[in-house]
Amino acid sequence: MFLRRRFYLLLLAVALITGTGFGFAPLYTVGQLLTLALFLATIADIILLWHKRAITAERRLSTRFSNGDDNPVTIIVESTYPFSVRAEVIDELPFQFQCRDYTPQISILRSDRLQGKKSQSTNHRTLRPTRRGVYSFGRMLVFVSTRLGLVERRYACAGPCDVSVYPSYQKLHQYELMAISRNLQEPGIKRIRRIGHNTEFEHIRDYLKGDDYRTINWRATARLSRPMVNVYQDERSQQVFSIVDKGRVMQQAFEGMTLLDYAINASLALSYVAMRKEDRAGLITFADSVGTFVAADRRSGHINKLMETLYAEQTDFGETDFSALSVAVGRHINKHSLLILYTNFMGLVSLQRQLPFLQQIARRHRLLVVFFEDVELLQFMATPAATKEEVCQHEVAEKFAAEKQLISATLRQYGILSLLTIPQDLSVGVINRYLAIRSL
Repeated sequence: MFLRRRFYLLLLAVALITGTGFGFAPLYTVGQLLTLALFLATIADIILLWHKRAITAERRLSTRFSNGDDNPVTIIVESTYPFSVRAEVIDELPFQFQCRDYTPQISILRSDRLQGKKSQSTNHRTLRPTRRGVYSFGRMLVFVSTRLGLVERRYACAGPCDVSVYPSYQKLHQYELMAISRNLQEPGIKRIRRIGHNTEFEHIRDYLKGDDYRTINWRATARLSRPMVNVYQDERSQQVFSIVDKGRVMQQAFEGMTLLDYAINASLALSYVAMRKEDRAGLITFADSVGTFVAADRRSGHINKLMETLYAEQTDFGETDFSALSVAVGRHINKHSLLILYTNFMGLVSLQRQLPFLQQIARRHRLLVVFFEDVELLQFMATPAATKEEVCQHEVAEKFAAEKQLISATLRQYGILSLLTIPQDLSVGVINRYLAIRSL
């Protein structure tokens, strides 16, 4: 049993009136009557709340959450009290959310005893996790009081449960239209021209009038002593590998999520789109050594395999070894493929150390290097400079921002594709670039 604030306020008022009675006698009698009335009202309130167990509550949520997205959580409180009650719900959320002020106030109307119906109230909210892993929910406590509001009763409902937070899977359906149509109107998604120039060899046949002379196979013509031409078909399948850097450069946070988690979400979304485009999606993770390698595939269930693999990836604060990545790519990927590398360069010097290994990879594959703008730096540059010190700070910030553009230009100079983006636009930017590359 818990005494509410109203009880203490009324008790204070009664005490003041009773105390005033020592100077004015009639008020002493009034104070005694009010004390008796408060005592009887409290007893009545206790009887009303404790004469039976009449409150049940449940927490409805998915067995897994999507990282970086709003995940719905519904709290349902039911009452069989024959009168209206007010409930205060304290849900013991996982510590990762760092939310200690969520105590929804719920009013539950009178239940209908004659028809055997319960009175029900529902509260909706969303939770946005920022890290993958297991989140543990505790008990849900419901504090119930009547309209008298003098005491409240605590009910312990909805026992502990665990929820696994996976890479962002909610937005896969948002990108599904991108995978089947190129006439998109979604905000932030560009129009991409249709595929028609990607070709791969199919077979050799005899030359027919009207065939393109550029398709003549001169070796087969010389061997058979008659004109032969190559027949091509639109390329329908290629290998698309997402390569995720797990080193310390990917531990910078933006809106509570690390660059590593943004890269994991984007790689899952890209793999989903690539498979819908009949391409084969694969995965490589690395830091000081190559960690996970998932062969490219597009069979049913492969996206779940990628999701489970990405869910288990752990942070590594070591230095990234691009030489090990180059060796692993040469060993495991034999066919010409599209490789999308998620990493980050703090400056031009850090790029120059890794550039020979990136060139080695780009000689055999089409390589797209994805790295990130410093959001806090851009926000600082957008603020006006008021003092000489701030002017100097803005100059330094502009130098760092310009160096990012120089990194992108350097990569293009060596024939390596690049994408410089802010974390929140990563998934859309990567998918747009993939569709553009595929349509070349």
